Parts: sequence; structure tokens; C-alpha cells
Amino acid sequence: MAGVIFKYRNGVMKLDRALYQSAYLWFAAFFVMMLAGFWLTYFTRLADQDNYRMHTHGVSLVLWCLMLIAQAWLIRRKAYPMHRRIGRLSYLLVPVIVLTTVDLFQYTMGDVRDMPPRGYVFSASVILALLLFILYYGLAIRYRKKSALHARCMVCTIFPLFTPITDRIIAIHFRGWIPHLPSVDGPVLQSAGLGLAAALLAGLTVWDWRAHGRWGVFALALVLQLGYFYAVMNFHAFGWWRAFSDWFIGL
Repeated sequence: MAGVIFKYRNGVMKLDRALYQSAYLWFAAFFVMMLAGFWLTYFTRLADQDNYRMHTHGVSLVLWCLMLIAQAWLIRRKAYPMHRRIGRLSYLLVPVIVLTTVDLFQYTMGDVRDMPPRGYVFSASVILALLLFILYYGLAIRYRKKSALHARCMVCTIFPLFTPITDRIIAIHFRGWIPHLPSVDGPVLQSAGLGLAAALLAGLTVWDWRAHGRWGVFALALVLQLGYFYAVMNFHAFGWWRAFSDWFIGL
């Protein structure tokens, strides 16, 4: 990882250094947030789930979080061969995440057609999050030999996963916030997670610019996140999205 930069520019720590030295802590914090979000609804009620779908989906995402932490730690320790070997497991894990997410989504939605607007808000939040996750992972693999780009793309894979976590944290621990959230036939809890992800990406974008003098992956992810936010809040009003969602659910 000879390209790692340990210098400062205009008094700002290089983002590359922060990624290589501390990304495992960022991923660990995200994993703790996931545990907090699903603790009462899943982890303490494993035997009460409807069927296998919650478990296959849950296990695959837990493995993804643990893989991110391990990979970032191995980079910090300069254990590059082990990092590469574990990374190859993602070629199997990511398809499992995609398939279990689609399976659970279709099961959750059942045979519903012509849903109320809130149903299409949910379909946008799930389908587009999955597409963004696949995009960021695909870019990470495409640029796996360019360490700075690869690291940024892997960090971005966590942002599409925010809303299922923040929705549950708010619904359980911060119910007083709910009436103040944007509404589509009722408060849209996803808006909090979408906004948090956008704010973090904005901070990373500014940091990258100040430290390296360039726009890059985080700037692209910020634009996509804002588009994702818009889609979740507005696609329910578009006939083409309603038709696509009905088709996708019925696959």
C-alpha cells in the first residue's frame, strides 16, 4: 500500500490516512448502530421470526459488517495477503445479500398491487438502496488495485443501509421526533436515515476536497444520496414507478 499518504495539506489530515488507520473504527461504529437498531426487534427475538427470510438476510448483513471491520483492520496491520483472501469471499457474500434482500422484500410486500403512497415510498427506499449498494461494491471491485478509490467505495457501501437501522432506533427510542419528519400520508421515518447519510457524505466530500484538492467518490455518492432522498419522497407520485414496483414485487 505504497500510495498511502501521511502528510497534511492546509492543516487538514489527509483523508487517505484516516481511512487506512481508522476505517475499522468507523465500520465498528456502524455495526454497533446496527445492533442497537435491531436489538429489540430481531436479536432478542430470534425464535419469534416469521420464517427463515429474516435470518438469511440478517446473517448476511452481519457478515458484511464483520467483513468490513476485519478488512479495514487488516489494512491497518498491513496484512495485505489476508485482506485479499477475505475480500474474495465477498464475491459470494454480496450475491447472497442481494438475493436475501429481494426475497425478504417480496415476502414482506406479499401480493399487494396499487398500494397506497407509503407502500411505494417503502419500495423506493429498498430497491434503490440495493442498487446503490451494488454500484458501490462494483466500483470497489473495479478499483481494487487503486487503494484510495477502493477504500472510499467500500466506505460508501454502508450508506444505503442506514434507513432500516435509523427507522427502528427512532421508532423505539425517539418517538417524539416522528411528528416532525417529512410526511407522505404520515411521517416518513426513512427521511432521518437518508438525511444523516447525506450529512456524513457532505462532510467527507468537504474533507476530501480540503485535504486533497479534488472531488471524488464521496462527492459522487453525495449526489446519488440526494437523488435517493428525492426518489424516496417523490417517486410514489409517478405512474412508471408504481408500475415498476408492482412488477418487481410480483417477480
